[in-house]
Amino acid sequence: MFLRLCLGRGDPQAPETRRRCGVLSGGIGIALNLLLFLGKLLAGIVTASIAITADAFNNLSDAASSVVTLIGFRLASQEADEEHPFGHGRIEYLAGLVVALLILLVGFELAQSSLQKILYPDPVVFSPLPAGILALSVGVKLWMFAFNRALARSIDSPALAATAADSLSDTAGTAAVLLGLAAGGLLQLPLDGWLGLAVALFILHTGWEAAKDTVDPLLGRPMDSALAADIDRIVLGHDCVLGIHDLVYHDYGPGRAMMSLHVEVPADGNFLELHDIIDHIERELKVRHHIETCIHMDPVVRDQRTNALRDQIAALARELDPACTIHDFRITAGPIHTNLIFDVVVPYNFPLSDNQVRAALYEGIKELSDRYFAVIQVDHSFVEERNKS
Repeated sequence: MFLRLCLGRGDPQAPETRRRCGVLSGGIGIALNLLLFLGKLLAGIVTASIAITADAFNNLSDAASSVVTLIGFRLASQEADEEHPFGHGRIEYLAGLVVALLILLVGFELAQSSLQKILYPDPVVFSPLPAGILALSVGVKLWMFAFNRALARSIDSPALAATAADSLSDTAGTAAVLLGLAAGGLLQLPLDGWLGLAVALFILHTGWEAAKDTVDPLLGRPMDSALAADIDRIVLGHDCVLGIHDLVYHDYGPGRAMMSLHVEVPADGNFLELHDIIDHIERELKVRHHIETCIHMDPVVRDQRTNALRDQIAALARELDPACTIHDFRITAGPIHTNLIFDVVVPYNFPLSDNQVRAALYEGIKELSDRYFAVIQVDHSFVEERNKS
């Protein structure tokens, strides 16, 4: 019901839909976490358990995280303005980063408290009421995890994914605390501090992973390989397009992306018709993937000699590494030598330097003919290897 309320029948990437999902998730998180904080604080006082009390304050920090999420989604939904012409979508990533930092802070504080309890253990008093509160908390947090994960997947939101991860870590943490309460109160085993430390380490791991997921889009990560493959399919699905390269993707927040790419078209084609097709491809990409796209046309010659030489040079590049490709291949003939001009794309982890790549290709091209002179530009792809499946 909540998912249908959030998503409706609108576009999951639309700012208004995302704002509605973020506000609902944040509102539910604030209410439930405050109730859990009060219940666990009471349980911690009754049992004299540092783990339960720490878990209570973990829920209080979760309420603060929900406030951050709520505010972040409202700010991210703002329209573009003169100072931010690409919109405010990256605020959603910042909100997720703040949530991750709060998770790390709670984990650090819980680890300190747990170490004190290990060094100076106190007896834990078992009582059915605190145990029932903790069991109820596990159920509530499992529901919150499932709800926020479903929302995150529906709108592809790192911020809600971080919130879901936080709820899952809370579930494991509270279950461990409940186990410690039973072991300490019924069996007189001093496990309270050790279980608190285990929970703290799990929370720290969760916070670190959530931080990585939100920092990556802020720093600039490559386009998802499945998205890149679908863009290839759309662009190459037009008969006039011979190839695609130099795809650059800029993420300004969910549903707010820009992209530029080069497409190879026949040099002998009708450029007015080609331009019209390119415009159509740009509109198609915007409708399907919500990406503002700018396409540059590269005219290529397709005569028999050019095609044969291109295939030979491409084979030389693949001898360096099967992932190497070439593009923008052209020939300019002169009275003394013939220029072979092209770009070669190599992987980022390639062991050879750009100069070594050029030298290796120069040597291979010279073996084809002494008249050939290569003009080589070495590129590194901004896109992950395509998922061709």
